[in-house]
Amino acid sequence: MKKEEKALREEIIRQCRWMNATGLNQGTSGNISVRFGDRMLITPSAIPYDAMKPEMIAAMPIEGDYGAWEGPHKPSTEWRFHLDILRERPDMGSVVHTHATYCTVLAICGKGIPPVHYMMAAFGGMDIRCAPYARFGTAELSRHALTALLGRNACLLANHGMIALGTNLAKAMWTAVELETIARQYYLSLQIGGPNLLTESQIAETMEGFGSYGLQDEQRRIKPEPAAMLEGPKPDLAAIEA
Repeated sequence: MKKEEKALREEIIRQCRWMNATGLNQGTSGNISVRFGDRMLITPSAIPYDAMKPEMIAAMPIEGDYGAWEGPHKPSTEWRFHLDILRERPDMGSVVHTHATYCTVLAICGKGIPPVHYMMAAFGGMDIRCAPYARFGTAELSRHALTALLGRNACLLANHGMIALGTNLAKAMWTAVELETIARQYYLSLQIGGPNLLTESQIAETMEGFGSYGLQDEQRRIKPEPAAMLEGPKPDLAAIEA
């Protein structure tokens, strides 16, 4: 294992431990993947983060033999949507999945997040969609996630959790933290009468303002149009609650 790859594997483990220590995730329910050349590095299944070592991280080809993997342990049971996202979104280099509390509460209720705060613009649009429910690890869940992520860098998964993307691991983790923060703010606003929603022009103005905030280039990488989807029935975007 070359030095660069080992360092990236170590960083994946460090971020896994960090997200549990901060409450962004619990137990081994979360998982992280990172694009490394033509492969995806992803956390193994059911290994406690404190016991995880660099050589335990699984490696999977992004193209080629779909689902093949290398390593002493199986990849996360959620490897499918990690792999499909990196295949369909070459603009993104990392995927973070957690069962963050407030994101999961909203997802349990099938609620997406409307434009409650100007930082919604950091996710690529007016809302965070909640993908329909499908069992973990399935192709159906992956298809739902890909649809909910069209033009976005994050989504909720009904009765499950959240997905956050970034051009690298640090940015994906930033997205995950920001998503949970806004989910918490939205949840709390519902307790006191409901939020005052921003308009499309206000969100667009924020996106323009990100040019001096350091987020504009990141926004340009978010794909605005659908990519080729996986084979099989495709969920209707209009059916995903915003």
